[in-house]
Amino acid sequence: MSERIRMQEIEQDRALEFPLLPDEKERTADPELAAVLQQTARSHESYGELVWRKFRRSNVAIIGGLVVVGLFLLAIFYQFFSPYDPVKLNMREGFMPPTQIHFIDSAGKFHVQPFVYKRKQTLNADMTSTWVDDTTIRYPINFFVQGWEYKFLGLIPANIHLYGVAGDAKLFLLGTDRFGRDIFGRSCLAGRISLTMALFGTLISVLVGAIVGVFSGYYGGAIDNWTQRFVEFVQSFPQLPLWMALAAVIPITWDQFAVFVTMSFIFALLSWTLLAREVRGKVLALRETDFVLAAKEMGASDSRIMFQHLLPNTFSHIIVVLTLTVPTIILAESFLSFLGIGIQEPLVSWGTMMRDAQTIQTLGFNPWIAASVFFIVAAVLGFNFLGDGLRDAADPYAND
Repeated sequence: MSERIRMQEIEQDRALEFPLLPDEKERTADPELAAVLQQTARSHESYGELVWRKFRRSNVAIIGGLVVVGLFLLAIFYQFFSPYDPVKLNMREGFMPPTQIHFIDSAGKFHVQPFVYKRKQTLNADMTSTWVDDTTIRYPINFFVQGWEYKFLGLIPANIHLYGVAGDAKLFLLGTDRFGRDIFGRSCLAGRISLTMALFGTLISVLVGAIVGVFSGYYGGAIDNWTQRFVEFVQSFPQLPLWMALAAVIPITWDQFAVFVTMSFIFALLSWTLLAREVRGKVLALRETDFVLAAKEMGASDSRIMFQHLLPNTFSHIIVVLTLTVPTIILAESFLSFLGIGIQEPLVSWGTMMRDAQTIQTLGFNPWIAASVFFIVAAVLGFNFLGDGLRDAADPYAND
């Protein structure tokens, strides 16, 4: 009885996914015939449509994808989202806490448009300073305002920003660092380095892992044996100590681009082995299938079979490994930069921003200095959620 109820639930779900046209409903009063027509329509879906249909059912994966897209938008268009130049020094506004956004003024009156107050720094009796609000004047928060000039996408001169405050007041969503730079704007700017380096390093590891995996799985025998022993040899190295050793020997006289590329290769050095194993196992299962044997009989070369027939069938595994490798490299870069042996000034990453929070005294009096950690957490969780959703959707026929 339970099996019959389960089958009815499956048919109802398919009916929602593939509704019949009005004329088909009239011609298919028989429910069994209707189910056959729906199954026929379902069988005409491409693999990508099947994956998307299963992926969109996972709310966690959708949230992870939105978080990842949001972080990339903040990184790409950081000038638009930053009301103040994130690299300009302003020592008079150093260690300013996050600005409080108000809707109710000091007289208790409610205002629809949010506003802020101008802040003044006062000296306490214990020789510490405190920022207090001057509640005499309200400064409304406006959107799409003019501010500091920049080049949109590095090409088009512009000065429009998402939000801003006119007058002498300032709006710092996450406060400022010791040099008076907006932490929110710098976090968006740091995302360019952290995310780009993670993606670049992941693409290198994916390229190497995919080639080694398909090569090993296709030929098998002694080639596969020696290739897998080399993979095991590379896996035997401890990742973090090796990354630290290689990052520490980078000369400080190198230019920014050379440091960026070298760090990306360092992170990719040991990250390709997992994908090589995944692709090898998939190729071993596919190399004796009918379409591969047919390609051999038609005279296709080994390279054509490997890279045009076998490798495309492993893309689902490659995409999943890619989304799960990116957060690993983000964490590794942040850790090395936090220790001072990764990205160096004038480049800025989430790890270099965390370096300002090394001392307990600074972190105790100015906890907002560590606000960039929320971007790291968001990136790691976003990519992990997205990777889990893609992993489940990669086999659209499982549990369907």
